[in-house]
Amino acid sequence: MATETEPQTDRETESLTLVQAVQDGLRTEMERDEDVLVMGEDVGKNGGVFRATEGLYDQFGEERVIDTPLAESGIVGTAIGMAAYGLRPVAEMQFMGFIYPAFDQIVSHAARLRTRSRGRFTCPLVVRAPYGGGIRAPEHHSESTEAMFVHQPGLKVVVPSTPADTKGLLTSAIRDPDPVLFLEPKLIYRAFREDVPVDSYEVPLGEAAVRREGSDVSVFTWGAMTRPTLEAADNLADEVDVEVVDLRTLSPLDDDTILDSFKKTGRAAVVHEAPKTGGLAGEITATIQEEALLYQEAPIERITGFDTPFPLYALEDYYLPEAARIEDGIRRAAGF
Repeated sequence: MATETEPQTDRETESLTLVQAVQDGLRTEMERDEDVLVMGEDVGKNGGVFRATEGLYDQFGEERVIDTPLAESGIVGTAIGMAAYGLRPVAEMQFMGFIYPAFDQIVSHAARLRTRSRGRFTCPLVVRAPYGGGIRAPEHHSESTEAMFVHQPGLKVVVPSTPADTKGLLTSAIRDPDPVLFLEPKLIYRAFREDVPVDSYEVPLGEAAVRREGSDVSVFTWGAMTRPTLEAADNLADEVDVEVVDLRTLSPLDDDTILDSFKKTGRAAVVHEAPKTGGLAGEITATIQEEALLYQEAPIERITGFDTPFPLYALEDYYLPEAARIEDGIRRAAGF
């Protein structure tokens, strides 16, 4: 089947939130390919804790929309077996903070199946997980630990930031022959709407998107942090010309777009809500300094969450990078 590319302007569209785009992406792929199925806790009759699978049970039935026990390791382990036999399961973790019982299955088995079998088997599995903070959730519901999974060879890690990208990236993830961790920033599940093509299309994995052209400072970000980063860039428009790059895929990273942007500006900042130590900002900074050191005009700023457990309620807004803190970081990167 010919590969569809990113959405075209002449297509029929509908206005969707990000979580509705998840549901629409699942639905269109399940209609296209009968090997695609959805499984997880409460994904069936209940439609998922965030209603991301709402309506799928009624349309496709219990054999393709499977309610599972509360056992993350069992969910992913079963999905790996299904994928090895040629199905394309999409396994949902209710929250990223619940994914750790399945960590061994993901990194020790799903990510290694192609290598372990010397290419005889692949694992076309998608593990979906709402992630990140901002919704006043209790402990274990707001983690942003994407770096733990980016470290694992054989596993792709994807984080959308818009509804249109969400549907296209999820389509690409489902069609990919290898396992993909698809992280959905729940802070922006229903924060805004966007026109999304009604039909099926792919947004390629491993390709960043330049959301705002600029010449003075490059800012790299992803997921829910894309919107406050764009807000900060617009607020600083009279002071500094900021380029904003939404990475979209964290593994593999789009090094070419990162380096091209940095070579143009010579200055950079990285924004993510995960803790600073061991976060992806360090990897991006190292890549820039290995490949483009002679273009660097100032230290690279890391604008991140703090090296603490994710806080509850009152301190949540302080923990997450917001536009004012991002503006301060960009000013430092610009030398102000």
